[in-house]
Amino acid sequence: MAGRVDLDGNPINPITICMIGAGGFIGSHLCEKLMFETPHKVLAVDVYSDKIKHLLEPATIQWADRIQFHRINIKNDSRLEGLIKMADLTINLAAICTPADYNTRPLDTIYSNFIDALPVVKYCSENGKRLIHFSTCEVYGKTIGAFLPKDSPLRQDPAYYVLKEDASPCIFGPIEKQRWSYACAKQLIERLVYAEGAENGLEFTIVRPFNWIGPRMDFIPGIDGPSEGVPRVLACFSNNLLRREPLKLVDGGESQRTFIYIKDAIEAVLLMIENPARANSHIFNVGNPNNEVTVRQLAEMMTQVYSKVSGESSIETPTIDVSSKEFYGEGYDDSDKRIPDMTIINKQLGWNPKTSLWDLLESTLTYQHRTYAEAVKQAMSKTTAI
Repeated sequence: MAGRVDLDGNPINPITICMIGAGGFIGSHLCEKLMFETPHKVLAVDVYSDKIKHLLEPATIQWADRIQFHRINIKNDSRLEGLIKMADLTINLAAICTPADYNTRPLDTIYSNFIDALPVVKYCSENGKRLIHFSTCEVYGKTIGAFLPKDSPLRQDPAYYVLKEDASPCIFGPIEKQRWSYACAKQLIERLVYAEGAENGLEFTIVRPFNWIGPRMDFIPGIDGPSEGVPRVLACFSNNLLRREPLKLVDGGESQRTFIYIKDAIEAVLLMIENPARANSHIFNVGNPNNEVTVRQLAEMMTQVYSKVSGESSIETPTIDVSSKEFYGEGYDDSDKRIPDMTIINKQLGWNPKTSLWDLLESTLTYQHRTYAEAVKQAMSKTTAI
């Protein structure tokens, strides 16, 4: 760690980071990176610590003096401002970010992603603390291309679907489509952060993740999450594969997405942390445009990869089609295509993703199989016995 320098050749000094949502998927990987490769300290704030337990125990662990866990619910805890004051930088990862909740729990979604984030922005601004705020690629909503006729050649023109931080509009569906409650709340908090920067000098960076994938993401229903829970697409498919059930393709699985490996994405976040002069006042897409597939293609690839890592043959009917109403409930809507433009992050931080879709799926599904296969089998045998 000695002699580390930033992108401009300046020495990197150790800082204290208040990380809100440190116990989640992204937070756990970022904490690992900070402990393994940097001298920085982390005040880890969350209500759960399962995913970072290996970083907190035993008390003799080599970085024990550089990470502290604070079990705090940011909705209503007066200790939060004190922790932000103690830190040089606050990273806010806290959110409800599961599509199944957007139209079934719209109030929780709006409160969690807008109202609960307000004090964090306020405390950073009032105390002159830098903020890295995690938003979402959902803020872009639908692409301009989605409104063109199906057979229009312009649908193939990148100008109509590639998403640029400083140019693309944010296009949402009608109010009755409550799926957009998440995107709208996230967009409004982005606008607030940006306004605090413009009016009150808040030093900020906004991150827009495009489907970050890897070990420890989401949950497997009935194993380490609620039985009736519906996680995001990759964890849904993992759950089906573990249970040897057909993968459910919502509305035919025609939506297109890009996926990026969590470790590639964390490299980008570390560059933001350690290069404030290059990252401040910027919004960054963090995704991998080379890993674009339809959800149907993703299901087919995951079926192949899981057969390889588990040694099990795939089931006879690997996929089935379901309607979005049946799967997500009333009020669901979707964006057609999400391809990030990488110009700004490449120019400011010199960052590019490296890991192919096959490799990131192999890493993730190897972890899922190793971690969950036995527990899923036991859960299923209990259900059969009943």
